[in-house]
Amino acid sequence: MDASAASMSVVDPNGHALGRIPAHVAIVMDGNGRWARKRWLPRVAGHKQGVESLRRIVRAGLERGIPVLSVFAFSSENWSRPADEVSSLLELLSIALQREVPSLSDNGVQLHFPGDRSGLSSRVVQGLEAAERSTAHNRRMVLNVCFNYGGRWDVVQAARQLAASGAEITEASLSKAMALSHVPDPDLLIRTGGEMRVSNFLLWQSAYTEFVFTDTLWPDFDAVELDRALAEFARRERRFGKTSEQLPQAQASAVADARLHA
Repeated sequence: MDASAASMSVVDPNGHALGRIPAHVAIVMDGNGRWARKRWLPRVAGHKQGVESLRRIVRAGLERGIPVLSVFAFSSENWSRPADEVSSLLELLSIALQREVPSLSDNGVQLHFPGDRSGLSSRVVQGLEAAERSTAHNRRMVLNVCFNYGGRWDVVQAARQLAASGAEITEASLSKAMALSHVPDPDLLIRTGGEMRVSNFLLWQSAYTEFVFTDTLWPDFDAVELDRALAEFARRERRFGKTSEQLPQAQASAVADARLHA
C-alpha cells in the first residue's frame, strides 16, 4: 500500500470545485444511538437510519469519483454491547446484504468485508462471501464494510500469517498481510458524532492519514457534510515526513513514476 496515493481534482454534481479528492476515504460512523435517544426511539432505529446514511454517502462518493470508501460498521469491541443491540446489528447486516448488494453491483461497487469472521455465524459468513463474489468484477468503487474489525486484531492476524509462512516480518510484508491490503492507505478519515479518537480503526493504515472530526451524528451525515470534509482535506498540506520545500520535487517524481508504470 502506498501512503502517498494520488488524489484527484473534481467538481461535485452541482459544478462546485472540490479540489483534491482523496483516493481513499475512511469513516467511523458514530452517533446512531444518540440520534435515536434524542428522538425517544430505540437504539436500533438509529442503526437503521445509519444504513440510510451509508446509502447516501456511497452514492455521493460515486458521484464525486472517490475510488475507495471504508466504513467502520462493527468493531471487535461492539460484542460487549447489550445482546439485543448486537442481535439487531447482525440482523440489519443480513437484511442490508439482501437489499443493497444488487444495486451496489449495478453501480459498479466492489464489496469487501474486512474483519474477523471466526466469531460470526455460518449464515452471516456465507452472505459476506456471496456479496464479495458477486461484486468482484466491479471497478467503479471499492467499498470496505469493516465488520467485526479491530486495528489491533488486523496487526496481530497479519503477523501470524507471516510467522506461519516463515516470511520475514517487515513493514512491506506486514502491509501486504493486512485485511485492507487490496487498497491504498486512507488519505482521509472522517469521524462523525463529535468524538475525537480513532477507536481501534485502521491503526496501521492511518499513519499519514488526514483526520476530520465533525459533531454531526452519523444518521444526519449527508453529501453536504461529506463535501465539507473533502474541502478541509483539500486545504491540508500532506508532507509525509518531508518539508514544504521538498514537496514539489517529490510530487513531480511521483507523477513521473506513475506514468512509467502505467
